[in-house]
Amino acid sequence: MRYFKLEEFSCKCCNRVIMNDNFLTKLDLAREYADVPFKIMSGYRCPKHNAAVGSTSKNHVNGKAVDITCAVGPQRIAILTGLIKAGFKRIGIAESFIHADTMDSEGSPVSCWLY
Repeated sequence: MRYFKLEEFSCKCCNRVIMNDNFLTKLDLAREYADVPFKIMSGYRCPKHNAAVGSTSKNHVNGKAVDITCAVGPQRIAILTGLIKAGFKRIGIAESFIHADTMDSEGSPVSCWLY
């Protein structure tokens, strides 16, 4: 990876990191396209941590999802543009972060949602 260290994706409760290599390659490309830093808020989540944050999705547990801290409009559009250009098809937007995953992207429609 050119723009990230694997430790950035570690689980907040156990520090384990199990990320999908294809996902990380795509995320690195998105970061290059965006031309702004990506601060990782959440990457891999062990099942215990995933449940603790109230998620039933397996995207983070399978190492195929990330939440990127984002607070201002220009940074948000740069991150979104980079993710889309890199081929991410599932993107969630919250006030303070952007979620991207590849878990269900094969065969599923492009999807964008708000938190």
